[in-house]
Amino acid sequence: MKLVELVKKSRSIRRFHTDIPVPAETLRALIDLARCIPSAWNRQPLKYYISNNAEKNALIYSNLVWPEFGNWREAAPEERPAAYILILGDTAIAAHFGVEAGIAAQTILLGAVEQGLGGCILGQLNQEGLRASLRIPARYKILLLLALGYPAERSILEAPLENHNQDFWRDETGLVHVRKRPLDEILLTAFDEA
Repeated sequence: MKLVELVKKSRSIRRFHTDIPVPAETLRALIDLARCIPSAWNRQPLKYYISNNAEKNALIYSNLVWPEFGNWREAAPEERPAAYILILGDTAIAAHFGVEAGIAAQTILLGAVEQGLGGCILGQLNQEGLRASLRIPARYKILLLLALGYPAERSILEAPLENHNQDFWRDETGLVHVRKRPLDEILLTAFDEA
């Protein structure tokens, strides 16, 4: 699959086939992709924790904050992620992590889509609860969590409403509608002095 196809196919997936496991080897291969990303001063301070078993996944899920608005609801137990990758910053290597976690997360998700998986980047977490549940040492800063699995939902891209409403929504068939601003709206070619 070409990069443009991967990017357009990569959506935030929030419903998964929990009963289809994601092998540890697949998670390791995705982290190996992230290992190759650019890193400030080549410090490579990111570390990764993987989970693909039901017991650990339940601990992680209990510390998530999923969006709840409109007709959105929390995932049913059979729709929850089959795996997670936790992205951590090793403070023994660097004090700040800049945008590296975001670069790693996007790289992992593109690799996941190429493998037929879907995922969602999660930043709203009960960090202290997650740290306690997984017994994460203090030296590791929790940066992002990736929820992964085989998608149990589909989504389409569409233009925003005239009032610029960007809300995404799920229709009666379960299809997720994701509004994206047009290129001409986000590409700035000149600045007006105001």
